[in-house]
Amino acid sequence: MDKSSPILVSACLLGVPCRYDGSGAADARVLALAKRYHLIPVCPEQLGGLPTPRPPAERHDTRVLSRDERDFTAAFTRGAEETLRLAQLFSCRIAILKANSPSCGSGQIYDGCFRGRLIPGDGITAALLKKEGLTVLSEKDDLSSLL
Repeated sequence: MDKSSPILVSACLLGVPCRYDGSGAADARVLALAKRYHLIPVCPEQLGGLPTPRPPAERHDTRVLSRDERDFTAAFTRGAEETLRLAQLFSCRIAILKANSPSCGSGQIYDGCFRGRLIPGDGITAALLKKEGLTVLSEKDDLSSLL
C-alpha cells in the first residue's frame, strides 16, 4: 500500500474526544501512520447521531443496548452505514478501529452484560466493513507492515 492509499481510522485513536465517556484514546502507532498515509477519521457513534458523552453500550446479539437497556441499535447501524459510505467515497481498503467497541471491535467485543468480559465477535461497523471487503484491524493488532 502506498502513501496515496487512505486508511479509515477511529477518530478516538487519533486523540479526538469522541468515546462514550468523552475521552480520546490516542495511540502512538496509529498516529505515526499519518506520516505515510492519508487517515480518514470516523466515529460511527457520532455519525449515527449519538451525543458525546453518551451512556456506555454493549452489543447483545444483533442489538446494542445501554446498561439500563435503552436500545441504540438504530443509531449504531446508521453510523456503520455512514462509515461505509466514507470508506467508499475515499476508496479505503483498510480500517483501523477501536478494539472491543460495540461499533468498532474486530474479533472481540464485550459480552453485552457489562461485566468487562470479552467474547468473540465484531462490532456493528466492523462487521459491515468486513462484509464489504475491507481489512479491519485494531490498535491491538500488529501494524508494523503499515509503518
